[in-house]
Amino acid sequence: MKKRQFIKTSTLILAGNYVMPMMSCKSTPKQPARLNWAGNLTYHASDLDQPETVEDLQILVRSHNKVKALGTRHSFNTIADTQYRHLSLDRLANQIEIDRVNQTVTVSGGVQYGVLAAKLHESGFALHNLASLPHISVAGACATGTHGSGDSNGNLPSIVVGIEMYTAEGERIRSTKNQDVGRFSGMIVNLGAMGIVTKLTLSIRPTFDMVQFVYEDLPLASLQDHFEEIFSSAYSVSLFTDWQKERINQIWQKVRIQGMQIPRVASDYFGATLASDHLHPIREISAENCTEQMGLPGPWHERLPHFKMDFTPSSGKELQSEFFVPRTHAVEAINAMYRMGDEIFPHLLISEIRSIAADRLWLSPAYGRDSIAIHFTWKQDWPNVQRLLPKIENELKPFQVRPHWAKLFTLPAEYLKDQYVRLDEFKSIVREFDPKGKFQNSFLEEYLPMV
Repeated sequence: MKKRQFIKTSTLILAGNYVMPMMSCKSTPKQPARLNWAGNLTYHASDLDQPETVEDLQILVRSHNKVKALGTRHSFNTIADTQYRHLSLDRLANQIEIDRVNQTVTVSGGVQYGVLAAKLHESGFALHNLASLPHISVAGACATGTHGSGDSNGNLPSIVVGIEMYTAEGERIRSTKNQDVGRFSGMIVNLGAMGIVTKLTLSIRPTFDMVQFVYEDLPLASLQDHFEEIFSSAYSVSLFTDWQKERINQIWQKVRIQGMQIPRVASDYFGATLASDHLHPIREISAENCTEQMGLPGPWHERLPHFKMDFTPSSGKELQSEFFVPRTHAVEAINAMYRMGDEIFPHLLISEIRSIAADRLWLSPAYGRDSIAIHFTWKQDWPNVQRLLPKIENELKPFQVRPHWAKLFTLPAEYLKDQYVRLDEFKSIVREFDPKGKFQNSFLEEYLPMV
């Protein structure tokens, strides 16, 4: 089974840019149109530069008035778009350097999590968490505050302890959590506004094994009455729902194995029934490409994602939105979505509800508060989704909702400004690293205007 095909929901005009000096990097002007991973966005930039050394990267950054990093393209909006030039790190040599003494790993920004995870496990180490798809790049996920699930698990950038980036003048900046305490927390979830991130250093831990169990048809009343017990029942918990019939379609529990003893689970869980076979989040789709369930033990990186690394989801017929609310308002927010269930259902493939621990990263959607993320995987129907999103957002505004930066939302800039109390400090760092707006684009100009 291949992940279902996305379609374009917008067509954007290609624009050229500047002539590049001769250098050893690969520059491919006037390429065919490039789409994001979803296929709902055609990038404006006609030119893509792919430096093969950091020296070439420095020259490229210095040589252009406008440039934007392009990663694995797992963004659904224009956060990575530009009318000028794109710059990709995919031809730089991948670096994964493990420091066993300090239990850290330094990794090139363009490395995918699945590649990093396999290398770490082979060396006896692990990350604290992974997102649903292991195919996203480390730098891109950290820049947008992407996350996995788990009451005690912060988002993916919460374990960053060091960063290297090249600023607008091609200057290399290195910062660590211990040495740059005052502003380090503002540099990690950076939305690509400060520079080109070439390396990140992450905290790691000893590798561990997990099992995964799936339950079906949890009554909504049980979730309301036992919310804390359900979300604290495993290392990582995901709920899947279509907002119909006053029930949660599936509970995915990812349980850490302690002391070589595989946990036992009950066949009935607050009214939900233990699945008798492997399941896809959308029950009608084959589970062939999902990570192993049914209590089969395996290493952390083969259980924490929902989909296997060797399954490359190149495209699919879906759009995505995601909204973070404080955990204290989770049940109210979920109930509000169920009240909209009949409006949501015709345009939805599936929704996922996950928990994320609070962090101190200034532009993280989980900044300062334990959060619940309500994720929507939509059908390929942007006109109707675009009309529906403001209604969803209005229902969630009383709970101080924050959107995932790289997914589809319509919340205005003025509203988001009130949600991020460190925004002015963030802008101050951006002005220092990029005083002329070299890394700015239409998305940043709308949501993080420098003036």
